Amino acid sequence: RTATVWKTLSPFWGEEYEVQLQPGFHSISIYVMDEDALSRDDIIGKVCITRDMLAEHPKGYSGWMSLSEVDPDEEVQGEIHLRVEVLGSQGSRRLRCSVLEAR
Repeated sequence: RTATVWKTLSPFWGEEYEVQLQPGFHSISIYVMDEDALSRDDIIGKVCITRDMLAEHPKGYSGWMSLSEVDPDEEVQGEIHLRVEVLGSQGSRRLRCSVLEAR
């Protein structure tokens, strides 16, 4: 979970995370939330980092990814700027993901 960036439609985080990739890894979803002080947090949308995407970018990927809907009844707008790369060897692979900014 990134830090909350209050009162902006274009937040910047610059935070980095690493997760272990299991041998049967298919995809990892990153959810973008709107945190409210007085009510329940809202899911704005998500992006999926798939095995196929990582295979297409063996040296890593950096760019804007469009948010997709979580709830089919909700319209989704926005993008998130991510940098991802796979580290390690076949038996011990990790995904390093930098969550940079959103718009």
